[in-house]
Amino acid sequence: MRIHIIAVGKRMPSWVTSGYEEYARRMPRHCDIQLHEINAGHRGKNADLARINRDEGERLLAAIPAGARVIALERSGRSKTTENLATALDGWMLEGRDAAFLIGGPEGLSQACQQRADEIWSLSGMTMAHPVVRVVLAEQLYRAWSIHAGLPYHRGDE
Repeated sequence: MRIHIIAVGKRMPSWVTSGYEEYARRMPRHCDIQLHEINAGHRGKNADLARINRDEGERLLAAIPAGARVIALERSGRSKTTENLATALDGWMLEGRDAAFLIGGPEGLSQACQQRADEIWSLSGMTMAHPVVRVVLAEQLYRAWSIHAGLPYHRGDE
C-alpha cells in the first residue's frame, strides 16, 4: 500500500522538507509515503483567489492515483485521534488500497476536492499554515504505523 500526500506548493522552506523527510523515511516499504507537490497559483496584487483555488483543486484532483481512498484535510473536517488513524491505516493495509491525502494552499481546498473526497478530516481545530500540515501529517502517519507495529514511539492513552 502507498500513502500519497498531494499538496499545493513546490518550494518549501528547508525545515518543512527535512521534517517531512524525517518521518517519511521511517515508514516501511509496505506502507510507503509519497509526496506529490502541485504548482501553487500566483498570488499577486488583485489576484483572483477563487480562480486560483479552483485551478489548484483541478491539479490536486488530477494527481490522485486511480482507486485511492481520498481524504481531504480541512480545519472544518471531522476530528480524528491518532488511534483512529492507526485503525484506519490497519484497514487500508488489509484492503491493499492506497490512500491519498489532499492538502490545499493558503485558501484551503477547492469545493471540487472536498466533494471528491471519501472523507474530510481535520488535524486540528486551529488553522495551520499549509506547509506545516505536511510535517504534522507525516509524523502522525508514522505514529499510527508505530502503533500498528507495536513500537514504543507512541506513548498515548492506550
